[in-house]
Amino acid sequence: MTSVFREQLYIGGQWVPPDSGERIEVENPYTEEVFGHVPAGTAEDVNLAVSAARQAADGWASASPAERGAALGHLHQALAARAGEIAETVGRELGTPLKVAKAVQAGLPLTVLSGYAELAARASEEETIGNSLVVHEPAGVVGAITPWNYPLHQIVAKVGAALAAGCTVVLKPSEMTPLVAYLLFDAAHEAGLPAGVLNLVTGTGPVVGAAIAGHPDVDLVSFTGSTATGRAVSHAAADRIAKVSLELGGKSANVILADADLVKAVKVGVGNAFLNSGQTCTAWTRMLVHRSHYDEAVELAAKTAAGYTLGDPFDPATRLGPLASAGQRDRVRGFIERASSARLVAGGLDAPLPDTGHFVAPTVFADVDPDSELAQEEIFGPVLSIIPFGDDDEAVAIANNSRYGLAGAVWGSTDRALAVARRLRTGAVDVNGGAFNPFAPFGGYKQSGIGRELGAYGLAEFQQVKAIQR
Repeated sequence: MTSVFREQLYIGGQWVPPDSGERIEVENPYTEEVFGHVPAGTAEDVNLAVSAARQAADGWASASPAERGAALGHLHQALAARAGEIAETVGRELGTPLKVAKAVQAGLPLTVLSGYAELAARASEEETIGNSLVVHEPAGVVGAITPWNYPLHQIVAKVGAALAAGCTVVLKPSEMTPLVAYLLFDAAHEAGLPAGVLNLVTGTGPVVGAAIAGHPDVDLVSFTGSTATGRAVSHAAADRIAKVSLELGGKSANVILADADLVKAVKVGVGNAFLNSGQTCTAWTRMLVHRSHYDEAVELAAKTAAGYTLGDPFDPATRLGPLASAGQRDRVRGFIERASSARLVAGGLDAPLPDTGHFVAPTVFADVDPDSELAQEEIFGPVLSIIPFGDDDEAVAIANNSRYGLAGAVWGSTDRALAVARRLRTGAVDVNGGAFNPFAPFGGYKQSGIGRELGAYGLAEFQQVKAIQR
């Protein structure tokens, strides 16, 4: 496969040279070879991008819903034509198996963008309260900072909503997976989005991310990533009282009640925990099982994990790709090495691995202490912890015993499972394998974030509410 070298940034509707000649190399985590690079942007690049977004803000905000909807529709069409290239690019820069990359890394953001094109075409609702007319207006210039694990989906979730709301955007994608962002901007240029409405500055978090978060002309910062970095973004924005939307970490519980379909619950649960090599913020990394079925669940989970073939993301037989980087691999291996009090039932550090690539074997621990590091920290790798419980109240207590609250699952008879789901302190819960809904609100409780993404709730994050008294 050919190398991919992108030398420019996208500012004010044009491809422009960066302020600095510095570059960021992009590595293939399977071959461990550098196959591309992008500019290492600077604070001056951010200044130019924010200025372009500010100049375009009034015109885009005053565009009619039909005009914004049509523009996003054209963007969707241009991006959909690149679906195959998107999947292959994510397969190379992240290591996602191609089958998953086509369905999730390429397919999901296209679905989300089509939804925002439809929402953009609708007039904002107005409400009368007494003598007040309540209207919804664009927040202004948005700084979007996105992660590496679902690189295009996380971009579209922010950019699509912000543009649909009438905002302009300056985007900083992750420096680990920046190349797929260029495909979006190629599509935006082809679609003819108005100059300055959407701008791209690649670079590192400490330089470009910090410049965006602290920029006095950025009205709203939307960030997805680690909780630690989310705190730093919040502090930078707080200094100028700017609005912040955060989607952060997770440590989701998969609660399997006594009357659940055990085989299905375990199989689906393992698959969810290992999706994208476990590099998923919503991953059900804690499997809570009623004691009456605990031993059987442990055996089923270990057997299921053993069926995950590691290898080349472009090999159809591969079910689990490498982790995104050597640093990420070593971090995950550290959690496994320190988990001495739990019982290893699958994988581990001594399991065979491919000759190249940043791999960690699919790993399952049983008898995990709910208060241990293994059960409390977001590992972000293919590591599953299984924990027993005695009754529904104990299951809820263990599930809620986390500083995170992003997602989760419950399996059991419908009414019982729904009752438990309502008690979980988390932003989303799947009952008996309920499918992910890309148009429903997505976000977390506690340290999993502030605000919501996707659908109408996601669009509302990028609006201000005004009361006009008459």
